[in-house]
Amino acid sequence: MAMEETVETTDAEAAVEAGAVEAATVTYPIAPGYQVNVRSGPSTTNKLVKVLPYNTRVPIRCQRRGQKVSGPYGTTDIWDSIAPGQYVSDAYVKTGSDGFVTVVCGG
Repeated sequence: MAMEETVETTDAEAAVEAGAVEAATVTYPIAPGYQVNVRSGPSTTNKLVKVLPYNTRVPIRCQRRGQKVSGPYGTTDIWDSIAPGQYVSDAYVKTGSDGFVTVVCGG
């Protein structure tokens, strides 16, 4: 007599398999002691959208090259898109890398 194998699936596993659960959003800390300008594009000449308060953490949706900026984490031309139409210089974001940590922004 063959034994039938039973596999139990939890609700969480079923949701993941169904694609219903999104990956947790990774956030990165802004340099301590800084209020960072958020720009509409990857340059300090782009419109100021808002200012991030001290001790903020930001998601990075994508990254792109832009104006070179010097900050507490070095000099870089990488800008981080934290929301549609919102960019901060990677020189102020602690990503643990001098390069890209996510996908390149399209268009």
